[in-house]
Amino acid sequence: MKVHFLGAAQTVTGSCYLIEACGIRFTVDCGMHQGNSEIEARNFDTDIYQSGNIDFILLTHAHIDHSGLLPRIVHEGFKGSIYCTPPTAALAGLMLEDSAHIQEMEAEWRQKKQKRHTGQNGKSKEIVPLYTVEDARKVPDQFRLVEYNKTFEPHPGIAVTYKDAGHILGSAFLELTVTEDGKTTRVVFSGDLGRPGTLLMHDPVVASQADYLFIESTYGDRNHKNEEATFDELAEAIAYSYNNHDKVIIPAFAVGRTQEILYCLYLLRQKGKLPDDMPIFVDSPLAIRATEVFKEFKDYLDTPEIDLSGNMSALLPNLKFTLSALESQALNVMKGPAIIISASGMCNAGRIQHHLRHNAWRPTASIVFVGYQGVGTPGRKIVDGASSIRLFNEDVAIKAKVFTIGGFSAHAGQSQILDWIRKMAHPGMQVVLVHGEEKAQQILSGLIKDQFHLSVHAPGYLEEMALAAGATPEVVVTAQPKSYAHVDWELLLEETEGKLSKLRTRLEKAGERPWDEQVDIRDRILELNKELLSVLTQL
Repeated sequence: MKVHFLGAAQTVTGSCYLIEACGIRFTVDCGMHQGNSEIEARNFDTDIYQSGNIDFILLTHAHIDHSGLLPRIVHEGFKGSIYCTPPTAALAGLMLEDSAHIQEMEAEWRQKKQKRHTGQNGKSKEIVPLYTVEDARKVPDQFRLVEYNKTFEPHPGIAVTYKDAGHILGSAFLELTVTEDGKTTRVVFSGDLGRPGTLLMHDPVVASQADYLFIESTYGDRNHKNEEATFDELAEAIAYSYNNHDKVIIPAFAVGRTQEILYCLYLLRQKGKLPDDMPIFVDSPLAIRATEVFKEFKDYLDTPEIDLSGNMSALLPNLKFTLSALESQALNVMKGPAIIISASGMCNAGRIQHHLRHNAWRPTASIVFVGYQGVGTPGRKIVDGASSIRLFNEDVAIKAKVFTIGGFSAHAGQSQILDWIRKMAHPGMQVVLVHGEEKAQQILSGLIKDQFHLSVHAPGYLEEMALAAGATPEVVVTAQPKSYAHVDWELLLEETEGKLSKLRTRLEKAGERPWDEQVDIRDRILELNKELLSVLTQL
């Protein structure tokens, strides 16, 4: 049995583990890489998947970093079954089509930008989207629905059980039993592991003992705040902007986090901590449609009595859902106070970017982060203290008060990961850390070794590992150098300094040019200075 790490290996996004066993190839998840340009470039490098030779896919849940490349590999020839729970199928269908719209719009925007630089008749390279809406609409035909706790065999010798991971609606961790050559290997893939005691989800159930545990490590380096502290901090953010007659901007994942925030606002209203006249807007078409799915599958929730769709207007009288672009744009000219919940949660796409553009520079506004922010994303830059971020080709100052509330995370914190492992740990179990950044994995690895005396490995991108029951995993292909962004800073600085030297020489004759040309050159150099200042601030 061999595992290829095609994503979420020393990073948090792009979950995909390609497994070779019993003479076939299948994957656990097929997620999109999100973050900086180096990471996102991996989305186009799908030849390594050999899509037409994948027999089936086991999908743990609907989030784009776990499902987002399904349309691309279907386009490239994958024809097998995609196994998932009924809520995951419903949510993934919505999310993939929404993602495809974004891919098409971004490709169109880049094409227009390129033509503006080359001219209408100039040579320009055709820019194609990662995948199209048509590709996304083909994926649901390949979904095969499975229920929790019912073992099935997608192929002889491979038995799979989906169990409730408590992360988002329909999320699961997987228990695999692989039998080949008369030997059986038990493997658990945690997917995204939820937190006990969240507002909407059931607690993650206990996993069976396994030879190998592939465990997420998003928050392997820290714990979350408790519920009371979380509620208090959100109430503080609301009060800050309400008292200043301004807006509270909440970037939130459309699936799971938005619905949990709405329920939290309802509870704050019950406690008298939400002003009665504070308008609340959910400005995300995907979140609105996803909320309907929550209504349809409310029996999967820990609070089925709360109707997050039809009954929310009674629970939150000032709640409004904005579907159209015109309604969304109206929010940017409307005066506060108001709460605006919008996607995407990492601020790397969607309507949230417009709300940040119109509000992030206002000292009386607040930005409330309620989820993980990936490396290189605009949200991560704001959380890390950037003085400005780049949106729509302009620098937007960050003057709003920034709140980072970890207590809303749908991922288990450090101690919760350890508690979950404790209930299944046994001598000889091998632990493989995935879905986490290197720092978090190093800390979590040390704790697992100290507390459970288990072997721990954190594979890199494109690493391959051989598994056998009772044996330490053997790395057969190490992480490939091309998986890492090695920047030659000296060469880059030499080239930049060389161009500046040429600029200085040529500017000696700039005074001979017409006045309007001189002003144009001056303005362009000022723009370069602003870019350099932005880089210096980030460093």
